[in-house]
Amino acid sequence: MQQISFVVPVLNEQDNLINQEALLKSLLHKGHEVIIVDGGSTDNSSEIAVNIGCKCISSIASRGLQQHAGAKESSNNILVFLHADTMLPSYGIKNIFDALDRPNIHWGRFSVSFTSQKLVFKIIAWFMNVRSCLTGIVTGDHVLFIKREAYFKSGGFSDIPIMEDVEFSKRLKKYSRPVCIASKVITSSRKWEKHGVIKTIVLMWRLRLLYFFGVPAKTIATQYYSR
Repeated sequence: MQQISFVVPVLNEQDNLINQEALLKSLLHKGHEVIIVDGGSTDNSSEIAVNIGCKCISSIASRGLQQHAGAKESSNNILVFLHADTMLPSYGIKNIFDALDRPNIHWGRFSVSFTSQKLVFKIIAWFMNVRSCLTGIVTGDHVLFIKREAYFKSGGFSDIPIMEDVEFSKRLKKYSRPVCIASKVITSSRKWEKHGVIKTIVLMWRLRLLYFFGVPAKTIATQYYSR
């Protein structure tokens, strides 16, 4: 039976790992591999991951670097990059197998929804999903999955401090467009609520424009993390 390697980059995510415990144990019980890549957490993230039964490795705190480190440690022919605050849908595993079983399909993503049921988050999710399908750009919230061969042939995630998913998607599109699964993952709306929905939307579009016009990722990251 085909198995999946799930790569989960974390940095002080103990609460989310506790919330994800049932999902992670279920994946492990089914024979899948879960690799937690800790970017130097000062909480109990690593200990919790090990207690759950996950493989835990250490890395410098950079999501692109963490995800690539996890991919290099993986054992299976399908890689899934899952954020610690994102839940897979009930039939997520089957969705992945069915999608990658199609001819000439090498990678893809889920649709996204938020934990908050407010109308504004449903609208944001709709725009995110439509934009992703139209552009072929897959962000981390959508849970990117890919065949192992395609991942390494394309070079994998780059060690850049931000926009690593956008940069990777652009390279992957040279091989094929992503398959867009209608099934929805559920990702946390905490960051949006913490910083304000409108402010977050404006910031993200501004940063994307800066990236589009060639502003270095390091400069963009400084603006993002200085919020």
